Parts: sequence; structure tokens; C-alpha cells
Amino acid sequence: MTLPPHRVSGRVAGVVWLTLCGIWGSTWLAIKLGLRDLPPITFAGIRFALAGAVLFAIIWLRGISLPRSRRDWILLGYTGLLTITINYALVFWGEQYISSGLAALLSATVPLFGLPLAHRYLQTEPLTSWKVAGVLLGLLGVAIIFSGELGIGGPLAFSASVGIIIAALATAHAGVLIKAGGTHIEPSVLAGVQMVGGCVPLLFAGIALEGSPLRFHWTPLAIATLTYLTIVGSVIAFLMYYWLIRHTEVSRVLMIPLVTPLIAVLFGVFFAGETIGWHTAIGGAAIIGGVALTVVP
Repeated sequence: MTLPPHRVSGRVAGVVWLTLCGIWGSTWLAIKLGLRDLPPITFAGIRFALAGAVLFAIIWLRGISLPRSRRDWILLGYTGLLTITINYALVFWGEQYISSGLAALLSATVPLFGLPLAHRYLQTEPLTSWKVAGVLLGLLGVAIIFSGELGIGGPLAFSASVGIIIAALATAHAGVLIKAGGTHIEPSVLAGVQMVGGCVPLLFAGIALEGSPLRFHWTPLAIATLTYLTIVGSVIAFLMYYWLIRHTEVSRVLMIPLVTPLIAVLFGVFFAGETIGWHTAIGGAAIIGGVALTVVP
């Protein structure tokens, strides 16, 4: 006997949501490790150039058509600039000066921007009192952790933290715009076009500021982190991300950054020697509580 479609869809969405949390929780450490040998802007650009190439190979093999309307291409170009160029330039640069766990925690500000934007652009996703309470509780947890961790990365830590918050704003804006006007576009096309378009400014800026990639320190660790970020953290994760945007509320998708910091902190502890203080413990509990209020029906 088969389950009703809506129940199957709900279970699948839950598995995809949890898996994506795990993947994006691990990418913060992968970025941090890769930055030991690779400069940030070009590192990000190469990641998405390779991921975009893989996605376009998938598009070609599956015979998927690219968008034909000018409106779709403008949407893809703009959201690619937000999601890939601005977001990851700031994230990769910022992780040079703060811990991977703190970087992930700062990304939890995405719902702060995303929910009001969803309320404005999407009539089906009103800003309810439960959602507001959940986000505020989650952000309180981020603030608690922030108060204990900020400054560890040195004099540039504040600028790096502000940069990642700006990256969160860009991510939230792009997610809502895709939900409002791009859900008819195939997820692999969405991610592939955004990556290919968004990586171009990164590559040009990286070569101008950081030199030729042929002269980089291509250690086994650098190659391993680039491969993981390309295949798992980009191709697989972005396909999951846009599948969720098409099949669930964008506000629920925007709650992922409230879970990934906890996973990122655990990865940092076990694999990079980062420590967990009482700020992280209390703040983490508040984040989980906020997720429960906003995600659980």
C-alpha cells in the first residue's frame, strides 16, 4: 500500500531538509581548511566554476531546456550576483579572520531578513506571531554566542562578521525572489546559471587581486576541500536547496541557517580543535527552540 502523496512529500522534504542542514553545516569547516592554502576570492570562484560545469553537464545529459524569457534571465543574473558573487566573496574572505563556527552562526541572520521579505513578496507566507517569536528566539541565541566569540579572529574580526551578515542579507533576498518568480525554472538550471554567472566576477577579481591559480599552493588538503565543496557543498546542496524552495515554504527553507551553525560548531570541535563555551551551549539551545517555533507546525 502506498502512502498518500502529501505524506510522502512531507517525509521526503523532511529528509532533504535535514540532509541539507548537515551538508551546509560541514562546508564551513571545509572552507576554513581550504583557506590554509588557497586565497579566498579565487577559491570561491573556482569552486562555482567547476560546480556550474557539472550542473550544465547534467542539464545537457537530461535534455533540459534553458529559460527563454528575458525576465527569467534577469532574475537568474541578479540572484546569481546575490547568492554566488556577493555572498561567497564575503563568506570566504570573512572566514580568514573568524572561526568556522562563528561564521556559520552569523549566517543565522538570514531569517531576520528573509521572513519580512517573504511577508512582502509572498502573499501565501504571512509574518505570523509564531514565526516572529521563533526568529527572535533564534537570533537571541546567535547574539549570546556572538557575545562570547567575537574578537577571536583578531583586528579584522569585526569587519569579517559584518561582511557575513551582509552575505546573509543577499542570500535571503535571492531566496525570496526565486520563490516569488522562479519556481517554474528547473532547479539544476537555476543553480547552474547562477553559479556560472556568479563565478565570473569572482574569477576576474581573484586573478586581479590574488594572482594566477597556477601559482597557488595546491596541497592534497586544498584539492580535497575544493572537491568536497564543489560536488557535495555546491552541486548536491544547491539542487536540494532549490527543490525545497519549490516544494516548501521559503520561510522554512530560510530556517536552515539556524541549524547549520550547531553542526558547524560540532565539526569545528571534532576536526579543528575549536572549543565550546557556555555562550555556545546556551545560545545553541535558544536556536533549536527558535527552529521548533518556526518550522514545526
